[in-house]
Amino acid sequence: MTVLAVAAMLCCSAACVKAAETAAVFTIPVIVVKYFPTNDGKIDIKVTGDWGASLEETRAKTDRSTTEAIHALQEGSRYHAYRNPKAPASVQYTILKTIEFLEPLPTVTRRSADPPMTDYHRIMRQINIKDWVEQRGVKEVWIWGYQGGKVGLWESNMAGPYGDISNSSKDPKDLPVFDRTYTVYHYNYQRGTSEAVEDHMHQFEALFNYVDGRERTPHGQWNKLFFWGNFVGSDFSHKIVRPGCGWAHYPPNAEKDYDWANPRYVATDIADWKPDGTGVKQKINCRTWGGTSLGWFVYWMQSLPGKDNGLVYQGRPLTNWWLFVGDFDGAMKNKTGLVAPAQPAH
Repeated sequence: MTVLAVAAMLCCSAACVKAAETAAVFTIPVIVVKYFPTNDGKIDIKVTGDWGASLEETRAKTDRSTTEAIHALQEGSRYHAYRNPKAPASVQYTILKTIEFLEPLPTVTRRSADPPMTDYHRIMRQINIKDWVEQRGVKEVWIWGYQGGKVGLWESNMAGPYGDISNSSKDPKDLPVFDRTYTVYHYNYQRGTSEAVEDHMHQFEALFNYVDGRERTPHGQWNKLFFWGNFVGSDFSHKIVRPGCGWAHYPPNAEKDYDWANPRYVATDIADWKPDGTGVKQKINCRTWGGTSLGWFVYWMQSLPGKDNGLVYQGRPLTNWWLFVGDFDGAMKNKTGLVAPAQPAH
């Protein structure tokens, strides 16, 4: 896959995007919440620590990054779209409302020397999250804020009847809990679209690892897990020990964290991954995804078993893994795994 192909993948035509959305399996309603502490028409850098641009510029940046993140996530849900331009999307994100506060993020003091933590309970009360989740079906809240050494935050945080499966401390009490699951993503407008999408990447990894039972598996056996060992190609070290499909920080050819621009070639089956290891291996390097973090994230997501993946493991078909992103409660209620259960003998 060439750099030009990756660029085309990220900038496909409006008709292509519309077709993918129409065929999407899961719709994810979203509320976007923005915190802009202002001082004389600018973001107050004394509050944010590292961002003091104008309010107008900051609004435009967060709007642009939100649109770009939605596009990247929807494109990423198109199974093997890098070789099948007609591949349908598995998810469609719909912004139901954007809420803006011209004030600092609510925080709570912590006992340690760390900066105060974002007060997610207060934010959820401010936006009346109970109504949005229980009455209007909201599944995700996207918060645009800041960090700059001034506040602590969780890149993703979940609440619901099945617990907190997220890239957080997994505190079951740091969000209001209702009878259905929702996930809060916290972005930093000092950063960009790629970092926002990376929050989702880590949430996906948390979901797949949970479904696959990694938390119940001894560290020495992580390399035998279906997702982390077989698909990713890693072990307890989190490094790539067998060039498979990699994870957010580690493409198959990576030698360290965040190694998205490594020109080193490795032979991997990421573009033809099969659970039994029979997929065709090809030598790839960073040019495959354009050498950028966002290019890698989209390429990796498009390699996840998605809609109509046709993959089989020990005689059982693989599920559409986007189910755990788009309908986590349904997946848990039906006890759905990464691989469909064996059919009973007749």
